[in-house]
Amino acid sequence: MTHELDPTLIEAPSALQTHLGYRLTGWTLGFARVEIPLAPYLMNRQGLPHGGIHATLLDTAMGYAGCYTGDPARPQMALTLSLTVNYLAQAQGTRLIAEARRTGGGKSTYFSGGTLRDDSGTLIATGSGVFRLRQT
Repeated sequence: MTHELDPTLIEAPSALQTHLGYRLTGWTLGFARVEIPLAPYLMNRQGLPHGGIHATLLDTAMGYAGCYTGDPARPQMALTLSLTVNYLAQAQGTRLIAEARRTGGGKSTYFSGGTLRDDSGTLIATGSGVFRLRQT
């Protein structure tokens, strides 16, 4: 199964997405991928990607992983109820890539897990979350 992004499903970017420069690069049922090129404005005082960027990418990918409908006329939104991020390594590459999968849930609440790697393949962080589907 491919996890490519159907161009008809691309939504207008949020203000945060535009500001930070991340983009959705894969989205299918139960799966999402979000990527960001590393830039100086994403770094902390140590010159490393700020941990908040890791959390943002994981939260975004995990949220999308539970919201796929396959129909641009029926968008689904979710709210994060709980988010856990485990920081494992420092990024060495030039891009961060978050991939997430819906792992369970029910009619209004779902669970998702994700990984954050750099473009060299190093596992940088993992995450898990609980999300509530919004009624539109």
